Amino acid sequence: MVTDNLSSHNSKSTREWLEDHPRIRQAFIPVGACWLNLQEGWWRIFRKTALAGRSFANPDDITQATALATRQLNARARPWTWGRPAPPTRHLRRRYVYCL
Repeated sequence: MVTDNLSSHNSKSTREWLEDHPRIRQAFIPVGACWLNLQEGWWRIFRKTALAGRSFANPDDITQATALATRQLNARARPWTWGRPAPPTRHLRRRYVYCL
């Protein structure tokens, strides 16, 4: 299991649970490298789609917003592209040498 360095991922209850399940090991991503965790990007998109600027009166409203956002995200799903696109190529200006 790959996790970030959130304190709850290293809490006493988590460590005890991992001791009870020896087949599961925890690997931490380096500090400052949260972009390696693809789940973070998905959560950002999901929060923006389903939860941003809304208030919920009960759990059923949250369930409905989650289901709607999931349907919308799945309707326009594409393969995940890792990293940034290549920058456009730059054309260098010519340098002229003047002789006197």
